Amino acid sequence: MARKAKESGGKRRRPGDTRRRRILTSLKWGTVATVWTLFLGLCFVGWLAYDLPDVSRLDQVERRPSVTLLAADGSLIAAYGDLYAEPVTLAELPGYLPQAVLATEDRRFYRHPGFDPLGLLRALYVNIRAWDWVQGGSSITQQLAKNVFLTPARTLRRKGQEFLLALWLERRFTKDEILTLYLNRVYFGAGTYGVDAAARRYFGKPAAEVNRFEAALLAGLLKAPSRYNPLNDRNLADSRARLVLENMVDADFITKAEAEAAVIEGFTQGSPATRGPIGQYFADWVLDQLPGYVGFSDRDLVVTTTLDPRIERLAEDKLAGLMAKDGPAEHAGEAALLAMTPEGAVQAMVGGRSYRTSQFNRATQAQRQPGSAFKPFVYLAAFEAGYRIDSRMFDGPISIGNWQPKNYDGKYFGEVTLREAFARSLNSVAAQLTQAVGVQRVVDTARRLGIVSNLMATPSIALGTSEVNLLELTGAYAVLANRGVGVLPYAILDVRDRDGNLLYAREGSGLTRLLRPASVVAMQDAMAATIDWGTGKAARIDRPAGGKTGTAQDYRDAWFVGYSAELVTGVWVGNDDNRPMDKVVGGGLPARIWHDFMTAALEGQPAQPLPWPGGGSEPAIAALPLEAPLGAAPAETGEQPEAAQASADPLGDLIESIFGQPSQRK
Repeated sequence: MARKAKESGGKRRRPGDTRRRRILTSLKWGTVATVWTLFLGLCFVGWLAYDLPDVSRLDQVERRPSVTLLAADGSLIAAYGDLYAEPVTLAELPGYLPQAVLATEDRRFYRHPGFDPLGLLRALYVNIRAWDWVQGGSSITQQLAKNVFLTPARTLRRKGQEFLLALWLERRFTKDEILTLYLNRVYFGAGTYGVDAAARRYFGKPAAEVNRFEAALLAGLLKAPSRYNPLNDRNLADSRARLVLENMVDADFITKAEAEAAVIEGFTQGSPATRGPIGQYFADWVLDQLPGYVGFSDRDLVVTTTLDPRIERLAEDKLAGLMAKDGPAEHAGEAALLAMTPEGAVQAMVGGRSYRTSQFNRATQAQRQPGSAFKPFVYLAAFEAGYRIDSRMFDGPISIGNWQPKNYDGKYFGEVTLREAFARSLNSVAAQLTQAVGVQRVVDTARRLGIVSNLMATPSIALGTSEVNLLELTGAYAVLANRGVGVLPYAILDVRDRDGNLLYAREGSGLTRLLRPASVVAMQDAMAATIDWGTGKAARIDRPAGGKTGTAQDYRDAWFVGYSAELVTGVWVGNDDNRPMDKVVGGGLPARIWHDFMTAALEGQPAQPLPWPGGGSEPAIAALPLEAPLGAAPAETGEQPEAAQASADPLGDLIESIFGQPSQRK
């Protein structure tokens, strides 16, 4: 028994041997697992790294040239393309600007090695709860790697590459250098890359001059640049900036009192962000013309324009207000307004009720029938042929072939002066004048003053049956406000590159007198009567002014175009689909829009007399031609009129470069 026990005891394993074997086994398989893990890890890293972008691209910028449009006062209107400002250093920026970015984007930036484990865990938790990729958890270093080298795609591979590049950046640069690179390269919306470019576009000043609230707004843009763009949604941008200020308080960068003071300060008064976007139709029009001035440039361009921000905002507000109030009841869906100086500098252009809803510019692209707003060309042709403002004609039913033009309300006034016929917009008299002087002479007069749209040389042209656009019609009326001297509507004052080098500067149109002074005097008289007691009474303002109403067939278009000594303004009202309105005439809604806009635009300015061609405030009566025989055209003397000598082709290709070919009605 003892022997068996001994033999049996000899085979029993000691506890120490078992433990040793287990340790060796664990080490063995642990080593195998480690090797395989390292191998697979290296394979994974190789998979991530085999097509990593060239890190030398850090200092390269691939972008489209930018175009920045400035109003006449230097404020921002619009910007196109990618705008990169000059690099700035942290020392050049106010301390609260990088602090706002750190408080919002990466509070532990100076303490982590390029990635923030806590941030990643937080993002993972949020994403799991949402069962979607809603938060990235990327550090500033990782964002820099993504912005410079990678696409924004949310994939595991892209995230891994971002991680590798972040580690490389942390090894290659100091924390301050990484933050500086980030602030100079990150996208801030509206085509701006870098904090300085964003500050100039949103606030009209360099990043070194932004206040604390503006700094918070810039930092807030990084989360969603389009959503929080202050030029698109001021209220949303404000709310985001307030949240950033709260983050700065939580991060102990500023005190609660400083945050409250920043909210009170808000935007600097007069910055683009305080006003919101204006002149968007105008900006599109200018951008289309720009290649004709400087060609297609690969440089960043800064264009100073003629737009007056105060007048533009008044135009937008007055048009939108009256259209919202009266448009629905009168079945008028759209409107346009254009205002320029008598010399042709366009100061306001409203191409429709809402640019966001429709970018179609009804001031420059819509071809519509002007109705009686075309009659000034008929009367000018008559005055140039020898008629005078007190010449008399008989207003009554007439027939011209199969055409029987009738007055608007069916009433006839018998023997009338041309002043009364124009002020009352009598169709029969306009048709008779056209027949007397010749249809082609009317067409030539319109062409001379800048109408480049296709005009049909038929008797009905007297009543505005050929389509024109608001820009060319208003520009033609401006010739009268400019004492008969030619007017070429323009918008660009100068063009410079980003370094301030002058590429183009306006030096004048070079146009000369297109109308005889006596003809201008007569038209001034007729247009003043239209506003004083004629069809345009609703447009009467607190200063001398002249204008003309226009109503197209079946009330499809209604116009009022007029001027004072300071401003020439045209208004069109109608529907894009050419539906008739509810008896809207030029002396109604368009005249009221004109009145409200002109009253506001000229408020505070002393009244000036209309610009008579001889200077001063009184017409040169002695210069008027002799009265023509009643109802007939004066005899041709054979003498070439002064205007015809000076203006065989006064506008030519230069006008066509601005107006272009007639657009199809939309």
